[in-house]
Amino acid sequence: MENKEFSKRLEKRTKAFAIGIIKLSINLPNSVEGKVIRNQLTKSGTSIGANYREANRARSKADFKNKIKISESETNETCYWLEIIEDLKWTEHQLLESILTEANELLAIFTSIGKNLQL
Repeated sequence: MENKEFSKRLEKRTKAFAIGIIKLSINLPNSVEGKVIRNQLTKSGTSIGANYREANRARSKADFKNKIKISESETNETCYWLEIIEDLKWTEHQLLESILTEANELLAIFTSIGKNLQL
């Protein structure tokens, strides 16, 4: 697969992930704690794709690497919040399992991209 095609596919994938995060967030409890976690999860889960999109329009290799590292960090944070939700049993296991699997796959992708970049 060509780099441009890979980039476009990953942009679509991260956008679909963000939509999944928003849909999951809607179903979280309306308690004070639920609202805090909803906010954290939504911010980190939606910024993954936004930062990746920015990376694809970077002005330099260093800028690209920085944005990829931000995407990696936001993905890792999203995994954390998803694990908290899982431990609290705040949503259906099946729904959470698929989105957590996707989060871990995205984390592996961004980690790999970041490690393979040479400036």
